[in-house]
Amino acid sequence: MAKKKNKILIVEDSRINQEVLFRILKHDHTLLLAKTGPEALEIAKREHPDIILLDIILPEMDGFEVLTRLKKNESTHSIPVLIISGMAKPDDEVKGLTLGAVDYITKPFHDIVVKTRIDTQLRILKQMRMIEEIGFIDTLTNIPNRRQFDKFLVREWNRAIREKTPVSILMIDVDHFKIYNDTFGHPQGDVALQMVADAIVSSFKRSVDIAARWGGEEFAVLLVSTLPGGTMKVAEAIRQNVEATKIPSADGTTQHSVTISIGVAHMIPTNEDSISDLVRKADEALYKAKDRGRNQVCSFEEVSQAE
Repeated sequence: MAKKKNKILIVEDSRINQEVLFRILKHDHTLLLAKTGPEALEIAKREHPDIILLDIILPEMDGFEVLTRLKKNESTHSIPVLIISGMAKPDDEVKGLTLGAVDYITKPFHDIVVKTRIDTQLRILKQMRMIEEIGFIDTLTNIPNRRQFDKFLVREWNRAIREKTPVSILMIDVDHFKIYNDTFGHPQGDVALQMVADAIVSSFKRSVDIAARWGGEEFAVLLVSTLPGGTMKVAEAIRQNVEATKIPSADGTTQHSVTISIGVAHMIPTNEDSISDLVRKADEALYKAKDRGRNQVCSFEEVSQAE
């Protein structure tokens, strides 16, 4: 049985460049061609290619606008896009990557470079599809999703009961995220969520600490065998790292930042306790952090004392 070929959409109006790319790729892949931005968007929605090679300079609509629309559309959002351009300006490359492109290939094309870049993205795509089938990774932020987090939490909860060790939950919410989305657009909002996830994970000092996307602009962190003081230190480090993160604008000319509110709950569980109770306490602490003005950490102990 013949191996199924990957489908690649080439968005290029130059006949010479079309012919070069077809020569390089035609033996290993099924190729589609679009000469304009609107045509590319239509083919992408209809054919759902595995990869898109997108030129920047196009008639009717430039490549950056095409990329923006691809990433806004639910049916084409996850398709890897490689920018192909004769413009070797660093700012153009940064802009393309910021808008959601996965790589950048400059003209004139070199056979080995084109094949290697595409093969790399196809390998990544294959791995991500395998992970998605398992259903444990959030595809936007590339960290565990809520389903995976719940699995880890149950495992560590049971271990903590056996060993009489503490479990801590951090519930994290990006402050005023709807306003950020409305102001800068959903693609920029996606970039912000990705960078928040990176900032959270980079705050960890131990491989056993786990961060997950809880849903929307909410994240959750699981800390095991950590005393209350240590848990608060980790939470504050996360808050500071997110606040210090500079999020580049789509055109690369400005930078934005976001802040987060964090609710912390801590427990040495017994058989009489429940996971849902721990999560509820972290949620209550999160709401209190918001009520106090956001961009801060609040523990459930503080909420209890206030009552």
